Amino acid sequence: MHELLEAVLSSDEKTALYQLILTLKSTSTSSKCFFLRNEILQTFAYYCQQSQKPAYFYHSSSIGKLIHYTHEMIVEEEATWFVVRPKIASQQVWRVKSDLTSYEEMTSQAYLDVSDRLVNSYQPHLLEIDLKPFYEDAPKLCDSRNIGQGLAYLNHYLSNKLLTEPQYWLEVMFQALHQLNYDGIPLLISDRITSGQELVKQVKQALKLLASQPPEEPYEKFRFQLQELGFEPGWGNTAARVRETLQLLDRLIDTPQPAILEAFVARVPAIFRVVFISIHGWVAQEDVLGRDETLGQVIYVLEQTRSLENKLQQEIKIAGLDLLGIQPHIIILTRLIPCCEGTDCNLRLEKVQDTENAWILRVPFREFNTQITSKWISKFEIWPYLETFAEDAEKQLLTQFNGCPNLIIGNYSDGSLVASLLSRSLKVTQCNIAHSLEKAKYLFSNLYWSDLEEQYHFSAQFTADLISMNAADFIITSSYEEIVGTPDTMGQYESYKCFTMPHLYHVVDGIDLFSPKFNKVPPGVSEKIFFPYTQKEKRNPSLSAQVQDLLFDCQCPQIFGHLEQPQKRPILSIATITSIKNLTGLAECFGKSQALQEHCNLIIITTKLHPDEATVPEEAEEIQKLNEIINEYHLHGKIRWIGMRLPSINIGEAYRIVSDRRGIYVHFARFESFGRSIIEAMISGLPSFATEFGGALEIFDERDNGFIINPTDLEGTANKILAFIEKCNTYPEYWNQISNTFIERIRNRYNWEIHTSKLLSLAKIFSFWNFVAPENNEVRDRYMETIFHLVFKPRAEKILEKHMGCFAPGVESRE
Repeated sequence: MHELLEAVLSSDEKTALYQLILTLKSTSTSSKCFFLRNEILQTFAYYCQQSQKPAYFYHSSSIGKLIHYTHEMIVEEEATWFVVRPKIASQQVWRVKSDLTSYEEMTSQAYLDVSDRLVNSYQPHLLEIDLKPFYEDAPKLCDSRNIGQGLAYLNHYLSNKLLTEPQYWLEVMFQALHQLNYDGIPLLISDRITSGQELVKQVKQALKLLASQPPEEPYEKFRFQLQELGFEPGWGNTAARVRETLQLLDRLIDTPQPAILEAFVARVPAIFRVVFISIHGWVAQEDVLGRDETLGQVIYVLEQTRSLENKLQQEIKIAGLDLLGIQPHIIILTRLIPCCEGTDCNLRLEKVQDTENAWILRVPFREFNTQITSKWISKFEIWPYLETFAEDAEKQLLTQFNGCPNLIIGNYSDGSLVASLLSRSLKVTQCNIAHSLEKAKYLFSNLYWSDLEEQYHFSAQFTADLISMNAADFIITSSYEEIVGTPDTMGQYESYKCFTMPHLYHVVDGIDLFSPKFNKVPPGVSEKIFFPYTQKEKRNPSLSAQVQDLLFDCQCPQIFGHLEQPQKRPILSIATITSIKNLTGLAECFGKSQALQEHCNLIIITTKLHPDEATVPEEAEEIQKLNEIINEYHLHGKIRWIGMRLPSINIGEAYRIVSDRRGIYVHFARFESFGRSIIEAMISGLPSFATEFGGALEIFDERDNGFIINPTDLEGTANKILAFIEKCNTYPEYWNQISNTFIERIRNRYNWEIHTSKLLSLAKIFSFWNFVAPENNEVRDRYMETIFHLVFKPRAEKILEKHMGCFAPGVESRE
């Protein structure tokens, strides 16, 4: 970056930079100092156009390259600060004097100080949070392209250790296998084998024994012979399976390779009891899909639970452990809500449907003020109750399991914090699944946190995120973008790398993005509910008729609009009514394009239709805005707006019915961390268009550029949809071709079996890593405890003080 700045400031391009800075100043309010990438690029494009610069200048000149690398600019009187990302997961800060005579690279601390000063919040000697020392000696990836592939990296790392230090690591591996048990029943290796060297010898003896056994010989027929050699149950349920597993171990010892290690670890029986933590939603099964802010989390956790139990049952059976009566036990830990609005959320224990031993365990928040704790509490207000919830939940989990879990999985910021507290207390491997992090959704939310505190309590949430993401043994994300973004945008976790909370603390280095703890493991989609429209035999005629009527014909108070020409190709969009999901943008895009209206109808499905149904002001504003757009562009007769919460089976059939009519699906969000509705629509057979902002981009391949849309470019989006429709009109088979391609892609990439297999592999390898080097985490966890007690708890207590007064501002409206 030094060379690029030098090239700009020592050439005629210096004038262009000066004019750009002046233009930013002149087009902003007098108090504005901070400019983000999109605004900087737009201003630079405007400058190039006004100055009649040649086409190459915008992209290929030295200043063009500098501006495209710039993520943020801070303009002050004495200087301009450039926050640049020369490559993914790499950030530099440069300060250029206002007269452009000199420049210098600045420290993170200096950047945070100037940010504070320009919002009149500078405070010397502020607490600095720096996690970098705790990751310096830990294994880490070198290439940013491999971020999110921690499992593969750790397998390579451990294989190399086995190769270069065979005696030490053989003994470590022996100890790790020797300590495996289930409720005190030894698994794999008994006390008859006392060292790694002896293990090597006994493996070869066992293989000789098994060579004489028929492949399908049941394990119980030769169990006692193996036990005499020191091998306990867990190697397999047949002679062939036991032999394969022991051969993997033998090969791993002789010629360590990542693929062999991964295959062997996958067979190690180490996970039997699992806790999923999902706290702030309405977690139940009947008539509950959560509030809009957590609409997908209940479905996600329930589907993940069913898939995991099924996988564990398979593993236990083929490991030969059903002989001991071992079965998996899974608990979804959530809060008990006394005022449950007719749901089952006030039941302490509820069995998960279609499982044998998976349960929802609900633990109430301690009462404090019952006007608050007896009701649902928003994710923004939940922080004061989590520590005591974790204490109470720990006792109930131990009782319910009749022992300790093997894996704890936290969902969302609140669930991940509780997972950290439980994992620390129980010394159990912890996994975090953030799904989405609020910090990335709200621009400058950390810089202006004190102005937003009354409504969002970001000081508690961002601190909780820092604690849990660093305390976690491994983190699952749905996309690569979730971790480190794209060349043009910062990732959600990356936004925690360096930031300020003025008057509270500075985060100098908040997370190591190259840590193998990060792993991309996208979710699956339930093919019982979401399956291709072509599978006629699976479709319920009665349900089809009901949903067909809902989409095109029936009139009721929760449906707006009648389609004058229902035979037109339908455009479907399903989302909650929020500015982020941007249904108003889609309606405006449709309204501004006469060509789209000539070819299509627009059908949108939300959870609300009328402003008085809104639970937060933003919803009421979006509902009102959507009505105004419909009137402004005269969309009556061309749009149908269904504002009611539909069961998942109805939504699945809605996708299929729109597919029957050769329609399309459009996801128009301003930002989407992943986009479950996109993969649900695609596997149902709907050609789908999705936002370029966020992880949804990764669902598509490079050749799918025509289906990736910019929700800020209404004309460009309309043109992309029209180009597809015109091609389908010219070549009717083209719709079928895209539909079939998308169906197969989702089946192959986004299924729960793949997700669950990788989840278990991660849990096993990180449990092994924790056993090998527990000291790696101890000091870091102490640091996290300090932040919890000295920063998080005081912030949570301030929220509790307001709750104790009665209703905190914003709580009542959310209930």
